[in-house]
Amino acid sequence: TQMEAIEARGKGKTVNVIVAKRELKRGDKISSDSVAVRPIPVDYAHSAAISPDSFDRIDGQPLAYPIKPGEMILWGLMEGKKVPTFSARVETGRRAMTVPVDEINSISGLLEPGDLIDLMVTIDQKGRKVTLPLLQSVQVMATGQQAVDGPREGERKQYSTVTIDTTPDQAKNVIIARDAGKITALLRNPDDKNRNGGNADMASLLGRNNTALVGERTIPVLYGGTKLDPDALVMGARPRPALEAPGQFPVTPPPQASTQQAASQQATSQQAAFARALSANLPSPAAPR
Repeated sequence: TQMEAIEARGKGKTVNVIVAKRELKRGDKISSDSVAVRPIPVDYAHSAAISPDSFDRIDGQPLAYPIKPGEMILWGLMEGKKVPTFSARVETGRRAMTVPVDEINSISGLLEPGDLIDLMVTIDQKGRKVTLPLLQSVQVMATGQQAVDGPREGERKQYSTVTIDTTPDQAKNVIIARDAGKITALLRNPDDKNRNGGNADMASLLGRNNTALVGERTIPVLYGGTKLDPDALVMGARPRPALEAPGQFPVTPPPQASTQQAASQQATSQQAAFARALSANLPSPAAPR
């Protein structure tokens, strides 16, 4: 029956909100004596209800509207108060990142704000599908437009994105993984603290690692329409034995100074490099300008 359904909802997940202990009039100031904390079912909590964590923001503040005993204290009922933005929920040093998901890899829509998940990434390496751990035990901040402290109203809503709490480095890995492969979410028990191995370093796996020496850059070079190995030319690096192979030569790094003498030295170095290329019987690229 409908009554049984309501009772079943009441026994589900709850959220703590601040309610009025007694009747409060317009202009009355909020204090610990006038309000209390009450757990209520998530389905019946107002999206603008004030949580105990935000009590210090309304302590001593006047009400703009009257409230009856037991009613939730809402941000819109406070004098001059607005609902805090989602960015206010992101802790200092952390980043909120939204990841696209579908009906399958979002655990068929069962993910909820506050859940812990693992993210796996499947990429194609040399024609083989490889699945690696991307992130472990990350918190879901929002599913679609439903935020952590915001309740669900009515039936479970469908969503195509999940917002997670990450560090800046984790966010970088997710961005690379999102472009390189498919991300799948795995629901995790909140009491499970075990971590199986480490997380994949997507930049290293895909050859986008920027941990080289300062001033070192890898650049592609074309000879007669043929692309050399990117390691053939490394600007700013010491000559390596591999660079002595035919078709590969070291390039003297351009000096930092912007004087006429420095420019002349750079041109001389480039001319010498082209001369060595010609001596190796390679098609010469266009002459330097």
